[in-house]
Formats: sequence, structure tokens, C-alpha cells
Amino acid sequence: MAALNELKALRDYYNTGSIKEYDFRIKQLKKLKAAIENSEEELYAALYKDLKKSKEECWITENGFVISELNNTIKKLSGWMKRKTVGTNLLNMPAKSFIIPEPLGVVLIISPWNYPLNLLFTPLIGAMAAGNCVVLKSSEFAAATSAAMKKIIEETFEPGYILFVEGDGAKVVPDMMDNFSFDHIFYTGSTNVGKIIYESAAKRLVPVTLELGGKSPCIVESDADIKVAARRIMMTKFSNAGQMCVAPDYVLVHASKKEMLVDEMKKTLSSFFGADAKQSNDFGKIINEKQFDRLLGYLKDGKIIQGGNNDKNALYIEPTLMDEIKMDAPIMSEEIFGPILPIISFSKEEEAIAIIEKNKNPLAFYVFTGSSAKEDYWLNRVAFGGGCVNNASVHLTNHRLPFGGRGFSGTGQYHGKFSFATFSHYKAILKSPTWLDPSVKYPPYGGRLNLLKWIIK
Repeated sequence: MAALNELKALRDYYNTGSIKEYDFRIKQLKKLKAAIENSEEELYAALYKDLKKSKEECWITENGFVISELNNTIKKLSGWMKRKTVGTNLLNMPAKSFIIPEPLGVVLIISPWNYPLNLLFTPLIGAMAAGNCVVLKSSEFAAATSAAMKKIIEETFEPGYILFVEGDGAKVVPDMMDNFSFDHIFYTGSTNVGKIIYESAAKRLVPVTLELGGKSPCIVESDADIKVAARRIMMTKFSNAGQMCVAPDYVLVHASKKEMLVDEMKKTLSSFFGADAKQSNDFGKIINEKQFDRLLGYLKDGKIIQGGNNDKNALYIEPTLMDEIKMDAPIMSEEIFGPILPIISFSKEEEAIAIIEKNKNPLAFYVFTGSSAKEDYWLNRVAFGGGCVNNASVHLTNHRLPFGGRGFSGTGQYHGKFSFATFSHYKAILKSPTWLDPSVKYPPYGGRLNLLKWIIK
């Protein structure tokens, strides 16, 4: 647990002003990159211990993802930091107008267990780039990765600049928030905990970014390429054993293509993970027994048409496809967050919309179709955070796209320049010359209404 004097030390460090300089920021980002690269094997081992992630999956979703984010940030930082000149309206001419990005101060970043490296260090990169001091709170449920990250941070940075905090989040986070005023809080995790963070932050008027979850639908239209759809849905749904906030939570497939899609999904699972996914190096494990038991409960909410085998000792649940779903069951009202995929057919768009509307504002949305008209219909009809057409989940790998939810799936965005913006305040400045000071701008205004209407419009 962070002591109050440790938190105050970050404020003192920030107030020195050195952290705001470009040379300082770029040096720290390069140090972080070198530390991650030097700890590559240690991070692989930790992520395997926590979640049974292969080195290849780690590189795609953890180490490599973070390195890519760092490379982009290091390359673009000087441009992001520059003041931006904007136009000036007629009323204020001949003034100059510009925007200066400035750091927020001391920020708190709280990460979950499912992508413990990615979801802690990616926002950290944005916070460092923007010139802030940072408190990092890792998830206690991914203990091995937390220990590896703590070592990286403490061996690389001064504790007054970046402070790494461990422990029970339910105790540690409220203690910090009750005793210290952060300038921003960035939280990734469940909606229920997000509400608690939001409420607590509001007491001190602390702004927050909430990256939450939700039930992300996947539409497979009658004109979709079924073989491609099956491969892309299976790849992302069962990555990290389904423990991904943007994984397709359920599939809504046109009734005319359901049988074909299910057949292709079964073939795809076999080609991806073999006859026994438990033995596959590319299929992970459930994080702990609590999550295992929760997931097992969903198997009674419909008919298992593929998979369903499990082993609690190994925290293993086989990739599972389900049909004949009970629409009022927990599996259709709670985020699954595991290797179980309900498949539901629809004949008319309104049927699918009615199901989606039961869990509004999903974090992600996916549609597979060959029709531009159908693509436009779905993208405009459903409110969601972000998504893909003819793919799933991979939109978050493009740092040129903002990532974030809306409503119950979150507030705020990050990745790439959007991370820099999240951890910055954009200060608006209007600079007026003194060599011109027309009296028409000053009282008395009598008789100038038409002139003012011409100027201000």
C-alpha cells in the first residue's frame, strides 16, 4: 500500500518542472523500451505462469503490442507536444490563437489481470509522454507478471517519478483515493468496479477514464464469407482463453448460414488447437478458480454443440460452442469473459437488434458481410465503442484508432496520440497585440448593433 508521503513525493517531483521537458520525456520512454526488451524472457515466463500464454501470443498482445506503442510514441512525441496554431474569429482580429498541451500532474493507472502488461504499460506510455508522474496499480490476480513489471519499474525509474503499488485493489485503491487528490484516474476492468471508482473520484472532482467491458455482439450476415468469418471469430474469441474485453461475446448469424458457420467453426477449432486444446501451446488457462466456477455455470444456459470438457486442477475449459440459448439466462446478460461462445440465429435485422438492445453500448461490435449497404446499416444502427467489418477485435492493434467504450462500456479513449491527449490538458491561448485597439470594441455600444451583428455571426 502506498504511504501518503510516497504520494506526496510524486507531487513534489512533478512540481520541479523538469518532467515537462521534451528531453526528459523522450529519455524516460527510451529507458522503458530498453527495460522491457531486456526483460523479454522474464515477461514470457511470468505471463505463461499467470495465463499460459505462448511467446507468440505474448508478442502479439503484450510485449510486442507495448513495444509498438512505444516506437510510435517516441517517433511522434515532439509533434504532439508542439503548440498548435488555430484560426482567430473576426471579433478578436488581429490576435493569434493557439493551443498548448500541458501535463495533468500526478495520475493513477489501475490495470486488470487479463492483459496485465499491455493494459498497465500502454496507458503508462501515454501518461509519460504527456509529462505526468504516475502511480501504477497492477492486478494482484496476475501475481507473476505484476512482480516482473514491478522489477522493471523500480530498477528503471525513481519512485518519485513512477510509483508501483501492489496489494488488494479493493483496499489499496480506496485508501489512495481517500487520502490523495490525483489529477486523473485511468481504470481498466469491470463495470461494477468502474462505477465505484467513478463515484469516489467525483467526490474530489477528479477526471477519470474508464475502460470497461460489455457484451460485444458479432453479426454474420447471409452474404458473409463463412470460412473467413469462422477463422477470424475463432482466433479472437479463444485468444487468451476468451479472457478479452473485446472478444466476440455472442454470435448472431443469419438463419440461412447458421449450420454452415457452425461446421466451419468446429473445423477451425480443430485446426487451431488440435483434438485436445488442453495440450495446445496456443490455448491458455483460466486465471483462477473463482473465474473457472463462474464460467462453468454458463454451460447450463443452453446446449453444448462443441467442447464443454474442463479440468479445475488445470484451470482448463475447452473451447465451447453453444446453441439453443436461454435468452433470459445469465449467459445473455453477463459478460462471459471466457472460452464459451453462444451462437444465435436471426431472420430479420429487428430480431438481432432486439437482442443487442438488451445490453446497450457494447465495447465492441463486429459485422461480417459483403454488402456495403448492410455494413452501413449495422454500423449506423448500433451504438458501440469501436469495432471491425469482416474481422474481430483487431481494431485495437492500430494505434491510429482511438480505443474506448461508451455508456456502460466506458468513457474516454486511448492508444497512440489519443493516449497523449487523455493525459494532457489542452490550454487555449488568445494573444492580442497592443498596436491596434479600436474604440468600437468598448462601451458605450449605442447604435452599433448592426455592426456587432456583422462582426459576431
